[in-house]
Amino acid sequence: MEVLILGGTAWIGREVARRALEDGHAVTCLARGESGAIADGAALVAADRRRPDAYDEVRTRDWDIVVEISWQPGMVRGALAALADRARHWTLVSTGNVYASHTEPGADESAALLEPTELDEVGAELYGEAKVACELASTGALGDRLLIARSGLIGGPGDHTDRTGYWVARAARDPRGPMLIPDAPALGTQVIDVRDLVDWIVGSAVAGRVGIFNALGPVVPFGEWIKLSRAVGGHRGPIVAASPEWLCQQGVPEFMGEESLALWISDPRWAAFGERSNRRAAEAGLVHRPREAMLADLLVWERAEGLTRARQTGLSAEREAQLLERLRATTH
Repeated sequence: MEVLILGGTAWIGREVARRALEDGHAVTCLARGESGAIADGAALVAADRRRPDAYDEVRTRDWDIVVEISWQPGMVRGALAALADRARHWTLVSTGNVYASHTEPGADESAALLEPTELDEVGAELYGEAKVACELASTGALGDRLLIARSGLIGGPGDHTDRTGYWVARAARDPRGPMLIPDAPALGTQVIDVRDLVDWIVGSAVAGRVGIFNALGPVVPFGEWIKLSRAVGGHRGPIVAASPEWLCQQGVPEFMGEESLALWISDPRWAAFGERSNRRAAEAGLVHRPREAMLADLLVWERAEGLTRARQTGLSAEREAQLLERLRATTH
């Protein structure tokens, strides 16, 4: 099939291209080409999607599959205006951030959404509202040729955000030393391996599957994620659990960011972010590799990147030692 990826030079788009190429499809990536290399075997159409002529090289061709990854509503609307009539099937990679509430465990695709932004281009603070606008524009232009994949936290080898690899990398970095963790064992985590996600996206597009799906990982309690990460990373040192209240008092960011504790959420407004229903996608063929296998592959990638490198997400060794010392002082 003829596959057009609107993007394709960053992580997820490149993985979609790689999977489609493995299945024998012809893949074209339309992007500026500044976020990285395209997958081997794909063709690059270099274009700035903010320009009115961005789609000139692809608008006269028929496409069996189009995959849209952007979260900027203006770019999405521009692509739809140029290409909607030329596409047999269209996939919009959306996000669970479109939902208005993250407090109900097991909430499904029928849950209320945020109000869409009216802006063409937004910052990260309006990410969810922007994706809602992208979904509405896509639905209006494509009707029953559209699949919306609302992904959650995407992980696995290549996770440049450093979120999903932090704990297994931490376990391997200092396998005998004390490991600081949040005392939140029942908190839900819901990581989808990027390889499982793109397998399902490409397979669904080939099959012509349409509709809205929460393309999310299995729910794994935070305590179990730590246990698996320690086992894969070979950590045998003590575990030091700090209360969420104490960590917040120390200014430790939640979930992501520099000197944060990855995957941890204490904000009650996001308490069920990692516990949303993915039943509909599972019934439509979404399968997940074992968490141990994903973490083992993540650790291989983390070692290649450098276990002691400066991270986008996670505590540095120095910051962790400082926090452990402060915690020790408060308990003696």
